[in-house]
Amino acid sequence: MRLFVSEGAPGTLPVLAAAGRTRGRAELLISTVGPEECVVPFLTWPKVPVLQLDNGNYLFSTSAICRYFFLLSGWEQDDLTNQWLEWEATELQPALSAALYYLVVQGKKGEDVLGPVRRALIHIDHSLSRQNCPFLGGETESLADIVLWGALYPLLQDSAYLPEELGALCSWFQTLSTQEPCQRAAETVLKQHSVLALRPYLQKQPQPSTPEERAVSNEPEEEDLATLSEEEIAMAVTAWEKGLGSLPPLRPQQNPVLPVVGERNILITSALPYVNNVPHLGNIIGCVLSADVFARFARLRQWNILYLCGTDEYGTATETKAMEEGLTPQEICDKYHVIHADIYRWFNISFDFFGRTTTPQQTKITQDIFQRLLARGFVLQDTVEQLRCERCARFLADRFVEGVCPFCGFEEARGDQCDKCGKLINAIELKKPRCKVCQSCPVVKSSRHLFLDLPKLEKRLQEWLGKTLSGSDWTPNARFIIRSWLRDGLKPRCITRDLKWGTPVPLEGFEDKVFYVWFDATIGYLSITANYTDQWERWWKNPEQVELYQFMAKDNVPFHGLVFPCSALGAEDNYTLVSHIIATEYLNYEDGKFSKSRGVGVFGDMAQDTGIPADIWRFYLLYIRPEGQDSAFSWTDMLLKNNSELLNNLGNFINRAGMFVSKFFGGYVPEMVLTPDDQRLLAHVTLELQHYHQLLEKVRIRDALRSILTISRHGNQYIQVNEPWKRIKGSEADRQRAGTVTGLAVNIAALLSVMLQPYMPTVSATIQAQLQLPLPACNILPTNFLCTLPAGHQIGTVSPLFQKLENDLIESLRQRFGGGQLEESLELKAKASPKPAVVETVTTAGSQKIQVLMDEVTKQGNIVRELKAQKADKNQVAAEVAKLLDLKKQLALAEGKPLETSKGKKKK
Repeated sequence: MRLFVSEGAPGTLPVLAAAGRTRGRAELLISTVGPEECVVPFLTWPKVPVLQLDNGNYLFSTSAICRYFFLLSGWEQDDLTNQWLEWEATELQPALSAALYYLVVQGKKGEDVLGPVRRALIHIDHSLSRQNCPFLGGETESLADIVLWGALYPLLQDSAYLPEELGALCSWFQTLSTQEPCQRAAETVLKQHSVLALRPYLQKQPQPSTPEERAVSNEPEEEDLATLSEEEIAMAVTAWEKGLGSLPPLRPQQNPVLPVVGERNILITSALPYVNNVPHLGNIIGCVLSADVFARFARLRQWNILYLCGTDEYGTATETKAMEEGLTPQEICDKYHVIHADIYRWFNISFDFFGRTTTPQQTKITQDIFQRLLARGFVLQDTVEQLRCERCARFLADRFVEGVCPFCGFEEARGDQCDKCGKLINAIELKKPRCKVCQSCPVVKSSRHLFLDLPKLEKRLQEWLGKTLSGSDWTPNARFIIRSWLRDGLKPRCITRDLKWGTPVPLEGFEDKVFYVWFDATIGYLSITANYTDQWERWWKNPEQVELYQFMAKDNVPFHGLVFPCSALGAEDNYTLVSHIIATEYLNYEDGKFSKSRGVGVFGDMAQDTGIPADIWRFYLLYIRPEGQDSAFSWTDMLLKNNSELLNNLGNFINRAGMFVSKFFGGYVPEMVLTPDDQRLLAHVTLELQHYHQLLEKVRIRDALRSILTISRHGNQYIQVNEPWKRIKGSEADRQRAGTVTGLAVNIAALLSVMLQPYMPTVSATIQAQLQLPLPACNILPTNFLCTLPAGHQIGTVSPLFQKLENDLIESLRQRFGGGQLEESLELKAKASPKPAVVETVTTAGSQKIQVLMDEVTKQGNIVRELKAQKADKNQVAAEVAKLLDLKKQLALAEGKPLETSKGKKKK
């Protein structure tokens, strides 16, 4: 192999550092060439670094070359590294290129250089801090570390641009920088010139454009006001003056909602939650809440939308839960469907219909799609090696098996997927498998099953994706996941299971099986629509007129973006396929994961018991929505965001604007005579409003929320600078100015009430009631800032919108949801089971005393078993075991039995 590198080329740094791994494993010749030298014969422009392989092929991409070196060293690819590399290419590099250009070419310093890249540095720091590991992938250095280190080194080697407050980032960077391969790479590329060695390379690059993501910063930007064009200001003033008259008529209500020719028809689904458990905050933000924001925004845009969801009720998870609770599967479904519906109702999720999958329509539509696939040759039969529990006398479906993940070693991996590393698993691949019902070790036996022939459908899928992905709003993680599956090649996928609870398989010889829940769960969207309207095919067999948006967490992407589209394409019945997949990363809880069994985290049915209103939960979850990477719920952060963003920023501005109208102008909006500064503010608010529209149309929900807070900040600043409470006491001109400022401010508040509607519907309605906002203005969000509250409009009674969250409340909630619930229940059990007095000399006792002790031993034994099953803290388990041993000792004494001596090994 021959590696071509050039001094001063940034990509050379990580490539040389990675090349150090090949020592002794492959013969590598490193050649340093000039920046203008063409080393690849079929390229007409210079390109370095380049790796020429022994077979004559070339690798050009820095990441591809580094990956090749790592593979040679025995490294195994993993999803986390791939995600980091994609983030480095799409997020880090554009920001870093701008920072280096400003520093080296334009000679800028300080925040001018650090500003473009600060957000990326914070992301790396937070990721390292959350996992509490020295490297991006865990305890050992990975490909991601080398690539990101090599990209950042030219900037961060100057300590002025390595923020001290980002401690995890500093430690990570210094650890890598002191390694010999990295040191040698830095010396080769930068020589003695430091970052200035990059000047020849950077001078050839185009000047970076202004970053598009203005909404990321919530601070007022005065320079934006100064750089507005006269045309933009004039257009904003014209739109403002047209007022309510420029709003379109309200769309007539439909029941049921059906597609309308000539309109934008949008079908929205959120991933169907399993009925077998209560959803936690991560489930809620990943699916139903994110979809609800987009659905409410679409209604404000007057688009014709139908938003559907329901409980996914078939499959192993339901059977398992039924066994645990001693109910039938149908009783479990009925019980938890009501719980789910109540939770989403409390969170103000605006479904047009919330259904369920245990319906005749589900059976009919699923079996129809299967029969069409079967008739067209897309269904295979094959014998499968499957786990069978001899004690339970049945084959075990995936969810009835747990064991050690063969990929990451997680000890509680399910038989279909590992919750830790996210990889799909074949149950027989599990190490130390155990039956979830009886805990015995199952054996491998053969069972005949049906498979969807995905390889035969792959070409159709590729053609459909080629047309769909260009210009669509699939999130980057969804694109990456689907590309990963296709890169590895599709394989036949089993679509049947040895269960009783599910959609029956309509094929001779398979009467004792049902369809695998992931074959028919996505068909649940169709059957739920069919239960909503008998004209369901107008939505689901109408791809020319309907756009399908599907919201989910990233683990659901393969089934929505690949398995169901293949089924629909193979059925050849003109099904509406997904246009946009919106997938979130995972939301964690504080420093760990949500766990119902351990009492860790807030679950949907608990949120309403905290006394914190639903809209506050909605706001905070959307503020930390895990869009580009995993995020974490934090009680402290929730307090800070409520008290700063909602109370001091948004609530303060809206309340002040309304109070000034009431206090200074008798409740009537005053006359407004706009100055040039006011007109520039109109234009600035209009541009931010249009940015909000652009972000939500691209389903960038979190960033669009920042636009609301940015407008509110500008409003606060506008009031603070103009001081209407002082001017109202001054001359006629001052009083007129106070009226203009108050009138413009209250109109900004009215606009914010509509922009807030997708995020905080109750707060939005409260503001609109206080301001007595006209009905059209409440239900339509224009693209321009309009005067919706003209002079003379009477507002209602104004009162504060938000309450301060106190530290004491937050700390008590942190303890309550950090496992405290489980501890409380154990304390109650302990109080109900008082520890009997110790009796060491009694050899016999009455039968009543013995029975009491036996009951206490049984109760305490159950407590210990429950704690062990829940992987509770070792110290807590040890304390409860000590109580159990003490009770057993008392029982033995009471029964007159000799005390057992310890048979444990002696400690050295």
